[in-house]
Amino acid sequence: QVQLVESGGNLVQAGGSLRLSCVVSGMLVRTKAMAWYRQPPGKQRELVATIGSGYGTLYSTSYADSVKGRFTISRDVAKNTVYLQMDSLKPEDTAVYYCNLARSTVAWGQGTQVTVSS
Repeated sequence: QVQLVESGGNLVQAGGSLRLSCVVSGMLVRTKAMAWYRQPPGKQRELVATIGSGYGTLYSTSYADSVKGRFTISRDVAKNTVYLQMDSLKPEDTAVYYCNLARSTVAWGQGTQVTVSS
């Protein structure tokens, strides 16, 4: 059974940075495309960034237009962990952030709250 545990969220001022972590158990992150999602207050969950499966540097990444150039998704195969580096944060980035598979999502973790103050 796949389990996802997100962490790293916090309250930060606009322009600041955070790095989110997602520890994955029950599967190997290098074998599946993974993604970060977010759910802003009162809105639906949306896709933020994806990272493809594969070894070494043979994988692709993609980003929502709203975060392109500011967020970076990565993974550590040895730690079986997926990261989201978030720079130049804006108040509209405020949301609960989740990681999951990029396709055919599994049970969601608890997420991690990111709050960006203006």
